Amino acid sequence: MHTNNPKKTIIDFENIYVNYGMTTVLKNINLKINSNENWVILGANGSGKSTLMKLFSHDIYPNAAYNFKKQIFGKDRWDIFELKKHLGIITNGLQTGFENFAKQETAQEVVLSGFYSSMGVYKHHDFTKQQLEEAQKAMEFLDITPIKDKKVCEMSTGQLRRCIIGRSLIHEPQAFVLDEPTTGLDIKAQYSFIRLLQKLAKQVPVVLVTHNIDEIFPEITHAALMFNGTIYKQGKKEDVITDENLSEIFQTKIELNNENGMYSIKCLKDFA
Repeated sequence: MHTNNPKKTIIDFENIYVNYGMTTVLKNINLKINSNENWVILGANGSGKSTLMKLFSHDIYPNAAYNFKKQIFGKDRWDIFELKKHLGIITNGLQTGFENFAKQETAQEVVLSGFYSSMGVYKHHDFTKQQLEEAQKAMEFLDITPIKDKKVCEMSTGQLRRCIIGRSLIHEPQAFVLDEPTTGLDIKAQYSFIRLLQKLAKQVPVVLVTHNIDEIFPEITHAALMFNGTIYKQGKKEDVITDENLSEIFQTKIELNNENGMYSIKCLKDFA
């Protein structure tokens, strides 16, 4: 694993609009994320977070009717498979894919499959000594070496999620984007996984996309709040994550509790 690099731009978006047919789903997106920062993109379900992630991954493109800027690591255009080596995007959909279509793969095979961007390892896949060593390093970092021979169908949700991260980690990406990473985890597994994210964020920039306030960990430095298909507020975490701002984007009266950099909801009431 490499440590955070000197400051450079990861995401640089200006004046981005996205349409699905005649419907505008993202509007006036302006976002700049640098490599010396860890971000949370926070918003309610339906606020536009998932569509924004598709912009990160190049799965969708902005409306060309607008004069926009869309750069990732300083480049306007990417081959999607090449981008995945630089930007590790971890989604619950990817995990579901392994659960449904690669149940017999072992933890080690899930990690190794990242070299071929495949859903598991096939007979024609060959791995060099260096690739095997890189997979081993990733598993050690993620504390999954003891389960390297365990099959997907036998794993807990948290174990498989670590394997999915390992699948990206082998490329030593320049940043990670994680979509609601503690979904489906019990309290103990969630606590353990947040500790892992803290460890990861000290090595490589992390962008956490979530609607769960209690997923935000102390190493997060910046926040962007999504509301009605746009970024409502963004900036340093302490300036953005406030009772007033969260009450607005969740349309519910919220009082926050902040204990050692971990947030929780102290009080939640309906708007009068």
